[in-house]
Amino acid sequence: MAATADKARYFLEQSIPELRELERKNIFSKDEISNIIKKRSDFEHKLNARGARNTDFARYIEFEVNLDSLRRKRAKRLGIKSGKQNGQRRVFQVLDRATKKFHGDLGLWMQYLSICRQQKSYNKINQVLSNVLRMHPTKPEVWIYAASYYMEDQGDMVEARNYMQRGLRFCRNSKEMWTTYARLELLYISKIHARQKILGLTEEAPEKVIVEDANEEDADVIALPLLTAEDLNGSAHTAEDANKQLKALNVTPALSGAIPMAIFDAAMNQFLDEELGHRFFDLLLDFRDLPCASAIIDHVITFLKTSYGSSPFTLDCFIRQPIVSIPTSSTDFPQALGVTFARLKATLAEHSSTELLQRTVAWLFQALKDNPEEDIEQALLTILLRVLIIGQASKQLQPIDIVASLKGPLPSNPKVMSVCFQVWPDNHQLKESTNTKTGDETVLAIHD
Repeated sequence: MAATADKARYFLEQSIPELRELERKNIFSKDEISNIIKKRSDFEHKLNARGARNTDFARYIEFEVNLDSLRRKRAKRLGIKSGKQNGQRRVFQVLDRATKKFHGDLGLWMQYLSICRQQKSYNKINQVLSNVLRMHPTKPEVWIYAASYYMEDQGDMVEARNYMQRGLRFCRNSKEMWTTYARLELLYISKIHARQKILGLTEEAPEKVIVEDANEEDADVIALPLLTAEDLNGSAHTAEDANKQLKALNVTPALSGAIPMAIFDAAMNQFLDEELGHRFFDLLLDFRDLPCASAIIDHVITFLKTSYGSSPFTLDCFIRQPIVSIPTSSTDFPQALGVTFARLKATLAEHSSTELLQRTVAWLFQALKDNPEEDIEQALLTILLRVLIIGQASKQLQPIDIVASLKGPLPSNPKVMSVCFQVWPDNHQLKESTNTKTGDETVLAIHD
């Protein structure tokens, strides 16, 4: 017990000079200082006693973070210059002790990283990343966090890519690592393209770049197209030079989509899983406006058709391919929708399944949520009705499947719900899954 009290006193004494300074500057009153000391004393005795828990550290960390935030706000309001170093140092000291005692608790490490990031303590975050990766090299979320940090906060795609490559050596069996790696590359392309668009430097999509074979099972890293830091960051000294370098990126693998394609190829070689291929396809839908998106989508679908031609995942991608890169407001959408409808009819005639029907209903509902124009909405409703009738007639689709495919309530559009109730009148499962009334009945005619 004496040892516990001595340790607690030692850590409390370290904060006395700081508290005296805060009292002298009238940032905290004497009573508030006393309360701070009491709270810290309680925490220190808990932390230094036998049986201390990680939750005790978490509460102490929360207290210190809130206290430091209050100190900064008061100093700013009073116009007092109060350096952030002392409060920040105190928070980091508690975090250091927490991660040292509970080094296996990944939650504490992630909290440490989050606080460093919030306070923009970049030197500290590098140190913490190094420590946590040494302790938890097989945790995909840490590698993903590191890569995201370097790309989003530091704008360093080369370093972000290095972290993902290293992470894949330890976590090759993590599908999340592969899809996140592809997302980071697509985000990078999106940012570069947006900047080019603002500066008026956009050009037609570059020709397809040939990617080296990345299918060697023993390879430690993905064989990406040759891309240097100079390609990504450049060494421009003037605005004109920067614009030239930004424009030159169009002919590098950075914007051609070659890198996401290489990641996809390596991932499929690793897992041989058509569902993962479908996840890549869904990921690409978030970047459908990129000039290289259609080339990447074509690459994904070509692979899936070659390797898993009759899989519901492959067929779903193939059916949606004509419309994925075209917004419903585009004049090209009706023609693309016609191609999709033709593919859907042909596919359902040969390969109808509950999985495929569920996925078809899900994307039709999503398209109808985007508030298309009246003629497009009518066409989508007609397709939806046909799919539901086929599913009901073949007994491959039940109301419970409709609810399951949505993972949420039915769309609030009364026309959509009316179509569902045309196929399954007064079904209680459909009624329970929606919070709105169907409104007037809308009867649709099916046209071949």
